[in-house]
Amino acid sequence: MAETEGRVSLWGIEVFVAAAEEGSISAAARRLGVSPSAVSQQLTALETSLGASLLDRASRPVQVTPAGAMFRRHAHVILNAASEARAELAMADLSGMTTLRLGVIEDFDSDVTPRLLSTLARDLKGCRFLLETGASHRLVDQLEARALDIVIAADSADQAPEDWREVHSILSEPFVAVAPPGASIEDLPLILYTARHLMGRQIAAHLARHGVKPAHRFELDSYAAILAMVAGGEGWTILTPLALHQARAFRAQVEVRPLRLPALSRTLSLSARAGILHEVPGQIAQRLKQLIAEEVVAPALAANPWLAPALRVL
Repeated sequence: MAETEGRVSLWGIEVFVAAAEEGSISAAARRLGVSPSAVSQQLTALETSLGASLLDRASRPVQVTPAGAMFRRHAHVILNAASEARAELAMADLSGMTTLRLGVIEDFDSDVTPRLLSTLARDLKGCRFLLETGASHRLVDQLEARALDIVIAADSADQAPEDWREVHSILSEPFVAVAPPGASIEDLPLILYTARHLMGRQIAAHLARHGVKPAHRFELDSYAAILAMVAGGEGWTILTPLALHQARAFRAQVEVRPLRLPALSRTLSLSARAGILHEVPGQIAQRLKQLIAEEVVAPALAANPWLAPALRVL
């Protein structure tokens, strides 16, 4: 039997970092897409190789031991170096990448994301794509935790510069009022987009800043459900052109108007951990901008020219 003591694998290090950051074996397994038993086996093998206990798995949540805290600092350096090596081997033209973990907000689900993946698949013949969709703040957290390589998400209004990631601005879009055709907004309740998501919090904060407290009975997390209710005359709402594009089945049944408040807009960006993938994030950002210009911006401006210049690719 071959001697295994002293052999440390990158996979074992990645498993350790995930378990340390998640504070749970099962959560680390979900993040990595493997079974809890596989995580436990890798941790045991790593601790055996290093001759030290790295995690107190009996505690809830799992706690990093003093030896684990020391090794964790080295683990981050090792994983970053491995990522940089993979990116360099890709020769910065995407041709050598073997796996790309991409996080995208649901706003692009119907057409932009599938077209982006199809475009990238033609360039990366041997690459495997792992796609995760979700709320903007959750995707950015996963990027920071190294569970994703690139994320496309909305920027927070109070977002400060962060040294750990590079950001490529993609799209700026205004918030608009959406009402039943010919209806008076003053006579209708507001149907809110959920404050559990960043966009809903932006809308709520904007209304509060300007002392607007419209009557509302519904707070939903689905663009389609909101627009279906608006089309049915149940109220009016505040959304963005991208949200309207995503739920465009109802577009002919509603009326889009400028927001009767000081302008409010949001920016969407592509982010990656700084210095890891070199030119790759910028290359993907350029592809994405072209798709958004064709799929979202051009149709929206054709239907409502007054959206310019607030609605634009950056």
